[in-house]
Amino acid sequence: MALTPGQQADCTIAADLLAGLRVGAVLADKAYDTNALVAQISRMGAAVIVPSKRSRRTARALDRNLYADRNKVERFFNRLKQYRRLATRYDKTASSFLAFAQCAATFLWLL
Repeated sequence: MALTPGQQADCTIAADLLAGLRVGAVLADKAYDTNALVAQISRMGAAVIVPSKRSRRTARALDRNLYADRNKVERFFNRLKQYRRLATRYDKTASSFLAFAQCAATFLWLL
């Protein structure tokens, strides 16, 4: 888990989060369809389950059944937002906000 500034795209930090992981597939939405990220995922030996942006000349094939599992990630973030402290960004510093987000994520994982 990592924080990015509000004006920065999340896909800029995705490469750092994926570094060193050994996974069979990476699921993401269209916002993560960048050449650099797709190349990194391919070098990892993982399947790229990212829908192609409309601006791509040739669309990649997409495993719709596997992509449907991304719903679990979306539900996890919706459960995180149930914590008012996270949803309203109550904490004044990024470090305390991240610490609480990590605690809440751990708690939800244990449920």
